[in-house]
Amino acid sequence: MKPDLEVVQIGRSESFKAWAHGYPYHTVRWHFHPEYEIHHVVATQGHYFVGDFIGNFEPGNLVLTGPNLPHNWVSHLAPGESVPLRGRVLQFTEEFIGDAMTLLPELTACQALLEVSRRGALFSPAAAEAAGPLMGELVTAKGIRRIELFIGLLGVLLRAEVTPLTSAHYVPDPSGFMSTGINEALAYINTNLTEPFTETDLAEIAGLSPSAFSRSFRRHTGQALVKYVNRLRINLACQLLMGADQTKITNVCFSSGFNNISNFNRQFQAQKGMTPSRFRDLLAENQQAALAA
Repeated sequence: MKPDLEVVQIGRSESFKAWAHGYPYHTVRWHFHPEYEIHHVVATQGHYFVGDFIGNFEPGNLVLTGPNLPHNWVSHLAPGESVPLRGRVLQFTEEFIGDAMTLLPELTACQALLEVSRRGALFSPAAAEAAGPLMGELVTAKGIRRIELFIGLLGVLLRAEVTPLTSAHYVPDPSGFMSTGINEALAYINTNLTEPFTETDLAEIAGLSPSAFSRSFRRHTGQALVKYVNRLRINLACQLLMGADQTKITNVCFSSGFNNISNFNRQFQAQKGMTPSRFRDLLAENQQAALAA
């Protein structure tokens, strides 16, 4: 079974992405992405899969996966049961960590750990216990505090006992993974997010009929195409609204891929619980409070 491509969106004003999710959740599937990922389990037990490795996990499981290494954590819950917080995730690109090591030579100590992560790096329970509070705060941290926590987390991981997970000969093949039609369509969406395209266009890229593509896309992503694309475009709009140049709301609308302001406002309200202008006002209020402090 080939893994699905996960499109990871890291904000333009952020060095890395830190987030949390419950279970079940639409990204919980056999998948890969070019970013490094630190995955910390907060609740539930089950099986986890990294490359050709299969193991058992419980709360405290802490793993670093390297670029394009397929992975998944499957919790064992009763039918219909769910948990609000299953785990926390931190994702960062090779470019980011490479640039960081160039600017801060002390970080070159991470190189050996990054190499191990290409096989999946499992950390000791003691390291997981130390990393847990840092991961928890990172999800909501702002500004320079995010960098402080990130460096602190790297320090914990570098001092920890590490166990490689996949067999020594296992090598992920992203070119082979990407040959799957749905993955080609997902990559196209990510590259052309602000351009107009239709489900028929994507079905042709995937080599499927429109009806077969619709079914397959929902099965792979857990969402209908329109909802998936709107979520990515609203995330991009938030990044633009958080920019220092104070781009006009109308320009943000078109720059994030929407073709009319009323639909943009409706989708933004549905996803963020407020209008784009209110979102920007609250950002300004937050900045003023930080300056006053």
